[in-house]
Amino acid sequence: MSRWLWRSRIFSAAMNWHGAEHNAGHVSLEQLKVMSAIENCRTATLGGHVARCEDCAYTTIAYNSCRNRHCPKCQGAAAKDWLAAREADLLPVPYYHVVARLTLKLRCALRRQLSNCLLRTSQSLRCGP
Repeated sequence: MSRWLWRSRIFSAAMNWHGAEHNAGHVSLEQLKVMSAIENCRTATLGGHVARCEDCAYTTIAYNSCRNRHCPKCQGAAAKDWLAAREADLLPVPYYHVVARLTLKLRCALRRQLSNCLLRTSQSLRCGP
């Protein structure tokens, strides 16, 4: 079973099992709309069209997509294209992500220093050298 079909069935089962009265207050209206769009994407619910080969009379049905920005099936190609473009921007060097926790005292001092630096820079840009 494809991941797409699996995700759609999970949304369908969740909506049928919980129902709208259970989701009130837990899931927003926008989230319900997204779940419904993903559940119905490329199904008969959204309609479709029939394509037929004139030579061999082979017929296939192509269902309409939801075009929701959260739908992995509709936006999958766009997401891959975006990721490829971002990867092309990277330098050919190894990257590392470092996270450091700072004490509250040090955080406040750095915040003050940074805001002072930003203010001086903006003043120099506004007033000139």
